Amino acid sequence: MILELQDINKSFGRKQVLNGLSFQAESGNAFGLLGRNGAGKTTSIRILMNVFPADSGQVLIDGRPIDYKKTQIGYLPEERGLYPKKLIIDQLVYFAELKGIGHKDAVKSVDYWLERLGMSEYRNKRLDTLSKGNQQKIQLITALAHNPDIIILDEPFSGLDPVNAMLLKDVVKEQIAQNKIVLFSSHQMNYIEEFCSNIAILNSGRAVLHGNLHDIKRNYVRDRLIVRTEYPEKIIADFGENCTRGENCTLFIQLTAPEEKKSIMKQLAAAYDIDELSVFEPSLNDIFVEYTHDTADKEDRS
Repeated sequence: MILELQDINKSFGRKQVLNGLSFQAESGNAFGLLGRNGAGKTTSIRILMNVFPADSGQVLIDGRPIDYKKTQIGYLPEERGLYPKKLIIDQLVYFAELKGIGHKDAVKSVDYWLERLGMSEYRNKRLDTLSKGNQQKIQLITALAHNPDIIILDEPFSGLDPVNAMLLKDVVKEQIAQNKIVLFSSHQMNYIEEFCSNIAILNSGRAVLHGNLHDIKRNYVRDRLIVRTEYPEKIIADFGENCTRGENCTLFIQLTAPEEKKSIMKQLAAAYDIDELSVFEPSLNDIFVEYTHDTADKEDRS
């Protein structure tokens, strides 16, 4: 299944929020939707979910306009919206039924997810008796209990401790393995890099960069090496101004041309006591800053 937002435009009054936004995501993969606050992420998600229509453009599934009666969407919002005074089981079943599941199946699905997330003991508790992290897991169940085709996770790791973050990672991997489309919207770049094979970076309401993350990184000039060593002084002395210090016994060596990397790497490995040697690639955080640090349009490099 291929989900595509095609040339989406949306204005609120005189303010144009989305300006010809286009990107696509495929089932069996996680897709990262990135951008600074106000870039248009929330508006694009709401249009995708049919909360309100676009002024122009289309949301497509496999090249055809999406049929919301046939395509189920699960959504974990950044701002949580459950009822703090209600019993957990009652509201989870209620939300599942709103998605078209019969009562018996809704209870069965909710109980499965409560057990899967280690929350069965809270089944008949009020939501406001839970910690913030456990409330987050309950909110996640509302996005998954109806077995959606498309799962949208907006800052899903917010408030989770490392153990619960690992549990959520496992759940996300399971959903991807089940051939779902998983769409991440997050400012936590480490999670995007871990899960997402494809990304779109939004700026001023359009995708200024989109495509396969590995290919995007490979398109950058590969003319720097990363060296990790406990004995950096001799390397610094030999390479002079082309060698700079980083953190944690890391050195960066600037090459005069990318074609030098094999010969220089061979030279380094043979002459020095080196723990790790690799070609420098920008992190997703570096790329994000480059494409969103101002409001000027960037050339689409995809």
